[in-house]
Amino acid sequence: MRFSRRVVLISVSAVACLSAAAVYTFAPGSDDKIAVPVPDAKVATMCRALHAELPAKVNGLSRHDLKPRSDLIAGWGNPAIVLRCGVPRPAIDLDPNADAVDVDGVSWSFDRLGNGSARLTTTLRMAYVEVTLPKKRATDVYPLTDLAGAVKHTIPEGIA
Repeated sequence: MRFSRRVVLISVSAVACLSAAAVYTFAPGSDDKIAVPVPDAKVATMCRALHAELPAKVNGLSRHDLKPRSDLIAGWGNPAIVLRCGVPRPAIDLDPNADAVDVDGVSWSFDRLGNGSARLTTTLRMAYVEVTLPKKRATDVYPLTDLAGAVKHTIPEGIA
């Protein structure tokens, strides 16, 4: 079978475009499609309660719907600060030397991602709540102060 150079270049270009689109679509902080967690029923109930109590503003940024619409995700600003509730326990929690922060009575593990964004995940709660801060907002944890009250009120302390 013989391939012409034109067919090969078109195929390579198409694959490159699809790959770039996939990376963009699921990039943390993107307002496009966000991976929705799939927790068990008990955790999903807590997450729906959290969703109902989330603030209209986080760090001065307005809340808006993400795609797909779900009670398990929320976003503020653009690029978005993204909250996902019901995520699995992060691997970083197994590292005794991992960075962590306590904000208004809610403990969070801290993980800097390769693209410059930061992922913070609750610890010692009955459901894991993950907040991804896009690169331009990843230098501080102030957004967590706006989220701590809702997390404390809806996600009980304990070990998930």
